[in-house]
Amino acid sequence: MTEIEQKKIRKIIEIDRDLCNGCGNCIVDCAEAALEIIDGKAKVVNDLFCDGLGACIQGCPTGALEIIEREAAEFNEEAVEKRLESLKSEEEVELEQVKQIVAEHSHQCGCQTMVLDEPTVQNELKQVEQIDVDLSTQCGCPSSQTMVFDESEVKTETAGKISSTLRQWPVQMHLINPNAPYFQGADVLLSADCVAYSYGDFHRDFLKSKSIAIACPKLDQGKEIYIEKIKTLIEVAMINTLTVAVMDVPCCSGLIGLAQEGAKRSSRKVPIKYVVIGVKGDILKEEWL
Repeated sequence: MTEIEQKKIRKIIEIDRDLCNGCGNCIVDCAEAALEIIDGKAKVVNDLFCDGLGACIQGCPTGALEIIEREAAEFNEEAVEKRLESLKSEEEVELEQVKQIVAEHSHQCGCQTMVLDEPTVQNELKQVEQIDVDLSTQCGCPSSQTMVFDESEVKTETAGKISSTLRQWPVQMHLINPNAPYFQGADVLLSADCVAYSYGDFHRDFLKSKSIAIACPKLDQGKEIYIEKIKTLIEVAMINTLTVAVMDVPCCSGLIGLAQEGAKRSSRKVPIKYVVIGVKGDILKEEWL
């Protein structure tokens, strides 16, 4: 039977490369490992691996994925199992490389611990970091890349105690009630989880005088609930403004996508401000949408 004869019209995933931002959410959601990030964009590596059910669609922040019907090779469970085993083997080999490097530095002889000279330590650490970078890139998650910042670049201040400006509890998006009194007519901050840990003046510059909701567009489940809550904040709570603060990593852009979708579904319009924080805590972008 020829390759053409093995194909049939069936449901399969199609990816709009113009919309794809390479966040890698779809890769995490695809149990068959049918997707990879190639040249910064998600791609179905082989039609055999895609079952066409669309589990990968739910986490896409830009709407780049959709289910279509076209001629494609039939889904092959055996091929998927072989691919998963292959990927698992590759990860195990890379993990063993990391363990070996770590073991070389923690090797003990009796009660004596080996002390390595600084150049050797730095060289080996670079190897560990490179393996970590390779793993992060392979899984399509640049946001999980390990980075260690130079302590000399970290700014410290000796001013007095900084008071919290938090006006409410709870703050996690799944737990908040958009009808709560502290949201009525408020200026609201929708912040990615990591922002407060990266930006030193978070309370003074972003949180002060605002009600807040925090979320992680990559790891949180039930994002449709988030969209409905944003819609309710705008339409029912009659919030005054919405500020969306995210980190400068691809997956974090999903939060502004959720905010825009919630605003789109609302019959009422509010000003939305978009703030992007760099991983070193500097403001990279701040604008009204």
